[in-house]
Amino acid sequence: MHIDWSSFTPWQAVSGGILIGIGSVVLVLWNGRIAGISGILGGLVSRVDGDVAWRLAFIVGLSAAPWLWAATHHGSLPKGSLAPASPGEWAQVVVGGLLVGFGTRLAKGCTSGHGVCGLARFSPRSLLAVVAFMGAGILTVFFTRHLAGL
Repeated sequence: MHIDWSSFTPWQAVSGGILIGIGSVVLVLWNGRIAGISGILGGLVSRVDGDVAWRLAFIVGLSAAPWLWAATHHGSLPKGSLAPASPGEWAQVVVGGLLVGFGTRLAKGCTSGHGVCGLARFSPRSLLAVVAFMGAGILTVFFTRHLAGL
């Protein structure tokens, strides 16, 4: 295995983690809501009266963050960082998105809701969900890299 040390950015990762934690705390303290992206987005689709504005603001802020970061740090995002390059990659993105959506419904939450907020609340259900997420990810990487040779 080769590690690209020039792309290793621990301070950006730590800063991002701290900002996610602060954002989660602010959302739960000010709004009484869990920062689970699938639930926030799902609430926009189901349209609960009086519950759309904060959800929309959260999603817009989440979507705008990479553009804001690029504008303030490098002037542009790395090539290919926002969109797949080929129609085959688009198909993978769509299938992957559908599978993730199905998984979040099945788990009654996503990695942000269970991993960030659920574990912070010592939720046994969230712990089980995170173990399942991580286990599936580890098995997928092992299969694709070591057995399938992709």
